[in-house]
Amino acid sequence: MFSLFRKHIDSFNLASVAVDMHSHLIPGIDDGAKDMDNTMELLRKFSELGYQKVITTPHIYWDYYKNTSEIILEGLQKVRERVEQEQLPIQVEAAAEYFFDAHFLDLIDNDEILTFGDKYVLFELPFLVEPYNVDQLIFLLLGKGYKPIMAHFERYLYYHSKTLAMAEDFRRRGVAIQLNLLSLTGHYGESVRHQAELMIEKNLVDFVGTDCHRIEHLEIIKRNLKKKNFSKLSELNLKNNQLL
Repeated sequence: MFSLFRKHIDSFNLASVAVDMHSHLIPGIDDGAKDMDNTMELLRKFSELGYQKVITTPHIYWDYYKNTSEIILEGLQKVRERVEQEQLPIQVEAAAEYFFDAHFLDLIDNDEILTFGDKYVLFELPFLVEPYNVDQLIFLLLGKGYKPIMAHFERYLYYHSKTLAMAEDFRRRGVAIQLNLLSLTGHYGESVRHQAELMIEKNLVDFVGTDCHRIEHLEIIKRNLKKKNFSKLSELNLKNNQLL
């Protein structure tokens, strides 16, 4: 019995994901990495875990983090220079995690959006109160030729009573769904973990991300890679490695 059970708890291989597309590694511009040494520590850990590329996504949330494309890209250049100096075996790109607010709508109107891959745009909603005009946002993004990705869908509490139906509806309308690996560890609570597991069970996940802000996040993920809910990720048709 025990030998049969052990066959099912091999660690989930993050090398198969290959690309992390949600993190906060540009130093000193949001609630992620504090300085360049911190950024390098995080990138070394990403490489150790098997990632080949990190597309880091600083917050653009105008009430709190007034980042611009210029600020982010300048930070990226400095990170790349340090990566080259230290000869880290990992690629680094940058986009943004856009909070759904009036400023984001203005950026869409003015074509001032940082994208990655095939014009993907990562955005997040408020966690507690459902916005009334998400449909407008989706319409604007798709109309401009962008491919929206909704960040950490499992964390929006107002969708918890209808997670599967809403995820199916958004995907049908052209919105990809991203799940946080930390959600599977219980880091955000049991309700969020349950929603994440439901989404995996019903194959409603397009991308997974670490949403890494600090080294502890990667260490938590590493400790949980043998859990059953992580092993089920291998059954999904994830798009992360298409970003190489």
